[in-house]
Amino acid sequence: MTKKEKVKRHLLKHGSITSWEAITKYNATRLSDIIFCLRKDGYDIETIYKTNKNKEGETITYGEYKLKTND
Repeated sequence: MTKKEKVKRHLLKHGSITSWEAITKYNATRLSDIIFCLRKDGYDIETIYKTNKNKEGETITYGEYKLKTND
């Protein structure tokens, strides 16, 4: 199974994914490219920007990719 397929399966099952999840679970270091390809394939994926503190106490911003559904 390709990394793209693994990320797609994750989105369908969990609804969202971050870069850290993609790296640690699927060894996918280029999540933005995978998301680009999934969007090109017709998946409606939005980027939600979040902020948090890292272990050094610095504020960081990261993106969470969320699969939009037709509920």
